[in-house]
Amino acid sequence: MEIIIKPKNKWWQLDLKEIWQFRDLFYFFTWRDLKVKYKQTLIGVLWAVFQPFITMVVFTVFFGKLVQMPSDGIPYPIFVYIGLLFWTLFSTGLTNASNIFVNNEKIITKVYFPKLTLLVSSILTNVIDFFIASIILFAMMFWYHYTPNILGLLLLPVLLLMTILSTIGIGLFFSSINVKYRDVRFILPFFIQLLMFLTPVIYPVSLAPEKYRWILGLNPMSGIIDIARTVILGVGSIDWQLLLVSTISMIVYFVIGYIYFKKTERYFADVI
Repeated sequence: MEIIIKPKNKWWQLDLKEIWQFRDLFYFFTWRDLKVKYKQTLIGVLWAVFQPFITMVVFTVFFGKLVQMPSDGIPYPIFVYIGLLFWTLFSTGLTNASNIFVNNEKIITKVYFPKLTLLVSSILTNVIDFFIASIILFAMMFWYHYTPNILGLLLLPVLLLMTILSTIGIGLFFSSINVKYRDVRFILPFFIQLLMFLTPVIYPVSLAPEKYRWILGLNPMSGIIDIARTVILGVGSIDWQLLLVSTISMIVYFVIGYIYFKKTERYFADVI
C-alpha cells in the first residue's frame, strides 16, 4: 500500500482517513505499553487491581472511619472505590500521556505516522487496567447487595468515553508543552495530586452548597464520578446541571488540547 503525505489545507483538521490507515499502530503501541508496564513484575496485571484496592482500604480507614466522611448513605468502601476507578484512569492516563512524545523521541524523529496514535494508545492501556480493576467493584456490589440497573449499564460507556476524552484533551495540551518545556514532568504530578482533592473522590458532591455545585463541573471528572455512583449503584438522582457543565468542560478542554497539539505538532521533530 502506497501512502502519500500531503499538507492539509487546514492545520487543525482531523484526518480520520489517515488515522484509519495507521489503525494497526493502536494495537501495536497499546500492546507494547502494556508489556513494558508489567515487565518483570511478580503479579503482572494484578497490580491494576491491588493499587486501587489498597488505596480504597487506606481511604476507608482514614476518611471513612477516623474522619467520618459522609457518603450519601452509600457504604464508604464502595463509594470511594468507584471514585478511585475513574480517577485512576484519568490521573494515570494523564501522567502517561504527558510524557508520551518525549519518551518516543527516536520514533518521532525518524518515522512519519499520526502522533495522536501514540497518546491515545497510552491511554487505552489504562482503560484495560480500568476493566480489570472493575472486577473488585462487581465483587463489592455483590457483597453490599447492589444490582446494576439498565440506566447504569447504558450510561457507563458514556461516562467512560467522557473520561477518555477528558484525558486525551488535557493530555494533548500538556504533552505538547512537555516537548519543549520539560518542567511539565515536575508540575503535573503536583497538579494531579491537588486536583484529586478538588474532585469528589473521597467526599460527595452534596457537601458543596447546591447553588455553587455547578462550579465543580468545571472539572469534568467531578460530574463523571458523581453520576457514576448514581447510575452504577442505582441510588439518588442524576444531577443534570452538573453533568451538563462537566460535559461542556470536557468538550472545551478537548478542543483546546487538540488545537494546541495540531499547532505545535509540526515542530516536534525539531525541538524534541
